[in-house]
Amino acid sequence: MRYTIFGESHGPAIGVTLEGVPAGLELDMDFIRSELARRAPGQNAMTTARKEADEPEILSGVFEGKTTGTPLCAVIFNTDTRSKDYAKLKNLPRPGHADYTGFVRYHGCNDYRGGGHFSGRLTAPLVFAGAVAKLILKEQGVEVTSRISNVAGIADPTPEEMEAAIMAAKADLDSVGGRIACAVTGLPAGLGSPDFGCNVEGIFSQYLFAVPAVKAVGFGLGTGFAGLRGSQANDPFYMDGDTVRTRTNHAGGVNGGITNGMPVTFEVTIRPTPSIAREQDTVDLSSHADAKLAITGRHDPCIVPRAVPVIESAAALAACEVLGI
Repeated sequence: MRYTIFGESHGPAIGVTLEGVPAGLELDMDFIRSELARRAPGQNAMTTARKEADEPEILSGVFEGKTTGTPLCAVIFNTDTRSKDYAKLKNLPRPGHADYTGFVRYHGCNDYRGGGHFSGRLTAPLVFAGAVAKLILKEQGVEVTSRISNVAGIADPTPEEMEAAIMAAKADLDSVGGRIACAVTGLPAGLGSPDFGCNVEGIFSQYLFAVPAVKAVGFGLGTGFAGLRGSQANDPFYMDGDTVRTRTNHAGGVNGGITNGMPVTFEVTIRPTPSIAREQDTVDLSSHADAKLAITGRHDPCIVPRAVPVIESAAALAACEVLGI
């Protein structure tokens, strides 16, 4: 199943086309809307003030509530854009954002308003695609879950700790990052291979790194393996009836690029929001001179809370590929 996301943050609409969706899938629009609501902007003081209904409109691939097997296309109209807030970004790229790289890659033709195609706004159609993938996985007995495992360096923060850290950064005209831990349960042993393009960890990583804010992915114990001995790192096998299982899951459900039947677990690192009101050094692309930039507009002081369904969506799409869907 392949997906293509289209649109720009301040264009008329954003959307996604999904190819390879199995025919006959009952499209639960209430579930899809609930997934989109989890990442919706304007929820509280910790998120951007931009208000968007994020109501998807199905253009093709569905008839009488079920998928037809042809490309499934959905569009989400943008209704609350304030492009004037981004006028200066035409020539002053934001440090940490894709303004400069997009300018170079597309020869200055990129839409800089609100980040254009590189905006976090484009994760809304990704969540739509991920919700469809979750409906497919449900029929296969596969589930994707996640939790916030770190915000601003605080491990497993309480809601109160998380809000305090985010609001402190916002008051300081700054932003914070964090981590999201995710688990995919129900994948049988024997999927994938050690080869390039078929490695389970590689497939998941490709989907996860398609989320621009993701800067690291660690499976199982991830970087924690560096401080362990083999006797501590290994996952001992045991028989559970006729099924082989492991007593621990340090490997994150994958050995040699192949699923071992345990949950596929990983943790992603989300960078702090690049768009901050604090003055930063940049360059003027029109005059080729050094410049200063203090960003205005509406931005999340922390991407992590709204990124949870986004990471789940990327994982669900990856799981479908691992299953050959």
